Amino acid sequence: MWHDLPGILRILADNPAVRVLVLTGAGGTFCSGADISEIAKLGDGGDSTGATVAAERALREFPKPVIAMIEGFCVGGGCQLALACDLRIATDNARFGITPAKLGLVYPLSSTHRLVEQIGPSAAKLLLFSAELVDASWALRVGLVDEITAPEELAGRVHGLARTMATRSQLTLSASKEIVDGRADEDAFRAWQKLSEDSGELAEGVSAFLARRSPAFAWTPHL
Repeated sequence: MWHDLPGILRILADNPAVRVLVLTGAGGTFCSGADISEIAKLGDGGDSTGATVAAERALREFPKPVIAMIEGFCVGGGCQLALACDLRIATDNARFGITPAKLGLVYPLSSTHRLVEQIGPSAAKLLLFSAELVDASWALRVGLVDEITAPEELAGRVHGLARTMATRSQLTLSASKEIVDGRADEDAFRAWQKLSEDSGELAEGVSAFLARRSPAFAWTPHL
C-alpha cells in the first residue's frame, strides 16, 4: 500500500471527474500502522526518504481536498496518513496513537513537524513519549481531528461534506489549499486572482448568486 499510494494519487489527480478524495480503511479500522516485520523494506526507521513518508507527501501534495474518514484504530503510520489529509473526521470511539517509542524507532522528521504544527508541542510530546492510545475526545480537543460523529453517522457526514465541496469552485479550492499549506507566495496569489477573472469562474459565481441559481463552475486543474 505504501509503495502503491503515490502512483494511485497521480492517476486520481489527473482525473477531472475526481473533485474530492476520501481516504479510509477497511474492516472497521482506518490504519493500524506499518507492518513492523517489514519496517526495513519500507526504508523508514526514522529516515525521511522512506516509503511511508513518500506516501504521506503524495497525500499532502494532492491538489484537491482530501478528507480522512477515520474509524477504529489510527496508529503510527495511520496518523502519518491522516495528518497528511486536509480534514480528519472520526467516529467517537476511534483510537489514536503514535508508537515508535515502543520499538526504538525515531518518527520521521517531516511527520513530527506536521504533528507539532497540528496539535502543538506538548500534545505531540505526550503522544510520542507515552506511545499510549488516546480517545477521540482527546484528539478533538487538541486538534488532531476536526470532528467526531457517532459510528453510524460517519459515512453520511463525510460523503455529504465531500458532495458539498464538489459543487464549489475547484479554482477556489485549489488556490485555497495552496495558500493555506504555505505553497503560494504573493505572485502565486495574484496569479490565482487573475485566473479567477480570466477563467470566468468569478463571473459565473456572481451571476449565479444574483440569479439565485446554483453555479455551474467549469474550471478544472490542468495538471
